[in-house]
Amino acid sequence: MLPEERFNALVDEFSASPGVMVPAETGRGGFGSSALKVNGSIFAMIAGGRLVVKLPHDRVTTLIGSGAGAPFDAGKGRAMKEWLTVTADDEESWLALAREALDFVRSVHR
Repeated sequence: MLPEERFNALVDEFSASPGVMVPAETGRGGFGSSALKVNGSIFAMIAGGRLVVKLPHDRVTTLIGSGAGAPFDAGKGRAMKEWLTVTADDEESWLALAREALDFVRSVHR
């Protein structure tokens, strides 16, 4: 499944969740990407043709080490510590990461 198809699946899954929205401009924030927001903060996006989610830094580090993700670089020459480029291919894994990202951002931005 392509990252854009994954993102559309996330839109279908999460758009009915409390506080979740797909911005009218499809999230053209600092990353120029399609985005899903909860309580005003991005938790999942398509950037550089890849699905990216926001998680705690230590979780991102663990997932990179396990091969489920890769560092996300927004073009600033360094990895952004709370963002994970999802490399897990099976549907269960990337959906689980998206749910985890939603819960994390929801807990931080109430």
